[in-house]
Amino acid sequence: MEEDRVLAVILDLDGTLLDTERATKNVLKEFLAEYGKVPDAEKEERRLGQMHKEAAAAIVKDYDLPLTADEFTEAIMPMYQEKWPRAKALPGVNRLIRHLRKHGVPLALASNSIRRHIETKISHQQGWKESFSVILGGDDVKQGKPSPDIFLEAAKRLGIDSSACLVIEDSLVGVRAAKASGVKVVAVPSLQCQDERYSIANCVLHSLLEFQPELWGLPAFEDWVQNALPIEPLYVRDLLGELFPRDGFAVAKITEDNASYEFVPDQVCGVFFGWAKLEIHGIFKVVVSIGWDLSLGTVRRVTQYILEALKLSEEDVIVAQDALDLPIFSHQASSPLFAEDSL
Repeated sequence: MEEDRVLAVILDLDGTLLDTERATKNVLKEFLAEYGKVPDAEKEERRLGQMHKEAAAAIVKDYDLPLTADEFTEAIMPMYQEKWPRAKALPGVNRLIRHLRKHGVPLALASNSIRRHIETKISHQQGWKESFSVILGGDDVKQGKPSPDIFLEAAKRLGIDSSACLVIEDSLVGVRAAKASGVKVVAVPSLQCQDERYSIANCVLHSLLEFQPELWGLPAFEDWVQNALPIEPLYVRDLLGELFPRDGFAVAKITEDNASYEFVPDQVCGVFFGWAKLEIHGIFKVVVSIGWDLSLGTVRRVTQYILEALKLSEEDVIVAQDALDLPIFSHQASSPLFAEDSL
């Protein structure tokens, strides 16, 4: 309906566009080790999306550090800043930014990070700064998230009523702030397998690869090729898993205990295809199912690889088989990475 049409998109930064959590995940651990402390995973999860000033005060108190919040910030911030250039765009982000900019959809960036830090982070991402007509940090408003102030201010500066704006957020703090501002909200949780906590959002996705602009009255993507979507390559190294036959395929089940997911963000979930190099057997076409195993009451990353075989009986494998023969996909088989260590 016309009254539900989105006229502008407001994006969060850390955990939504940039994989900063992964790039900086050991910083707090290394810092606390100097004081004989270890991070409490549950407490740190609850801090996702908070203003740094608020989080700093809580960390000093929770770990009984002999520092003030300002002293903690002064000591740890250079450690974070050193890691920021390593932060990569999350899957689907560059595709979405380019698409919306191409179609003239106004874009705003609204993060609880201070403005100076936002500008430093996005300076490492080609084309980002010029894509946003509005950039706001937590220091640009009276109160940061979970207050709605930053989203209301972003909509005001865009010149569009908040009810006609769509916010994309990864943290529960950000989702609550967005809902309070009257915008429509898409949640892409950085905390996996906790979708029920994000039920207040209008829509919950695993990653921005699943985002469908047309559902919000925005121009649809037109980049699918024969039922397959070309994406920026994801790399997995040092896979250890026993191959076993199943329905004419060679199958290997991989868990986080026996694989390196250095280049595969937690938000990645679904069926993917590409190329795999086996140390002895060479390079194969591969269909990859990536998900999460909750069977033991804990969240564990699980990946199942189906290598190329003569018998093809599953739709996903058939789509992959056909697509990988196309130049847009087949050139990845010659990636220089295959000249390095085997997958």
